[in-house]
Amino acid sequence: MRHLFLAFFLLILTVTASAADLQHIVVSAPGPRNISYLPVDLIPAIGADKEEGVSLQIMHTGGGAVAMKNMVTRNADFAVAGVPAAMSLRANGGDVRVIAPVDDAPLLVLMVRADLKDKVKRISDLRGKVIGVNTSTKASKTTSQQLAELLLQSEGVPLNSVRIVPAGQSWVEQSSLMISGQADAVVGDEPFASRLLAENRVFFLAHLAQPETVKKIKGANFLHAALETRSDVIAREPEKVARMVRMIKKSLAWIGSHTPEQLVETLSIKDPDERNALLLALQKYPKSFSRDGSFSTAQLKETDIFFHSSLTEGAPGQTLTIEQMVDDRWAGRVQ
Repeated sequence: MRHLFLAFFLLILTVTASAADLQHIVVSAPGPRNISYLPVDLIPAIGADKEEGVSLQIMHTGGGAVAMKNMVTRNADFAVAGVPAAMSLRANGGDVRVIAPVDDAPLLVLMVRADLKDKVKRISDLRGKVIGVNTSTKASKTTSQQLAELLLQSEGVPLNSVRIVPAGQSWVEQSSLMISGQADAVVGDEPFASRLLAENRVFFLAHLAQPETVKKIKGANFLHAALETRSDVIAREPEKVARMVRMIKKSLAWIGSHTPEQLVETLSIKDPDERNALLLALQKYPKSFSRDGSFSTAQLKETDIFFHSSLTEGAPGQTLTIEQMVDDRWAGRVQ
């Protein structure tokens, strides 16, 4: 009996020591299970963090701007957020560097409550309406808000003729806003938008995956979700940055070599409606994610165009370029 107790005690000591040896890293990202940020959710599910000697803590938020606020205020080491939102933060004096791409295609959707189908037939009909966007902060305007403003301006709708409210970036937040009627429209995310569509709660007015929407928006093929950090993390803990980028790359490689069914199964999603909605979205958008986690110069140029198109006269960021923010030494770059 004493031998069994000693063996058990030694096992506990070994596990405790092993856990203590892991480097603790905190990353803040929208979600959970927002399709644009799935590679982050997948990291611990496939053990990519443990392979890198890391104990990864994922801090989910209601928007990329909030995720970056967590990073800037040192509640997180890294954030994953839309690059246009990161440019907004940098333009307002925030310390943010973009170190690896996560997505390959922005999948933002302008959806409208189904009961307004007879009243809202085009974007110009949103005049006087309440529009939800991913939650912004005082220092950073989220990518979805930038897109909402560009879509409204493309149809001649003055920005002061609508009311913008925070919609979060999860199923609970976006669905409740639509179902309760607190917003008339939301610039939302997949798979939540398609799930609401399948439930006949909304209809789509614009979608960045649709050619007719892309025509209206300059720089519509911008880099959306990307891994970001502060300059002091890069300067003082470059190995931490290297580990975080490698974890993202491992997650992206895993996605590239597995089916959507395997991805959904690995994430251990219990709710059948959530499982089905995510599976359908992954099947519908097979090129959502970066293939290898390398930057694309062409895509970065599109991001510059999108961000500058969203700026109003006199807004900060007029001379800011994405090249001033990107550090590609770990992720690499292709043309």
